[in-house]
Amino acid sequence: MGKIVAHPADALDPVWKALSDATRRAILDFLRDRPRTTTEIVESFPHLSRFGVMKHLDVLRQAHLVSTREAGRQRVNSLNVVPIRQIYERWVGPFQELWSGELLRIKEIAEKDGLGARRATAGRRKKH
Repeated sequence: MGKIVAHPADALDPVWKALSDATRRAILDFLRDRPRTTTEIVESFPHLSRFGVMKHLDVLRQAHLVSTREAGRQRVNSLNVVPIRQIYERWVGPFQELWSGELLRIKEIAEKDGLGARRATAGRRKKH
């Protein structure tokens, strides 16, 4: 069997880092419906300081999960779903195919075992 070698830094590493924090995931959820100003985001997370929210937004921007544009004196933050799609295509899709095959195999085994059990039960009933 071949050796498994860890790959050097992956382009998706910043996305994983950003998604590893519950507050950042909550900010992404908040942006899912529509773009929001930084002030709206700060007001939605009263347990955090403005500085704290800004630090989370910086991590999300570095991961390209959030894009920010100037609108007059306000900054409008928008969700960018492309990195999430890239994670899905790289990690979820291939494993989903693997699990689909495994589930089909389990289904076949269960049906075969179920058929054998039904035959045994039917055979016992005939003898009585």
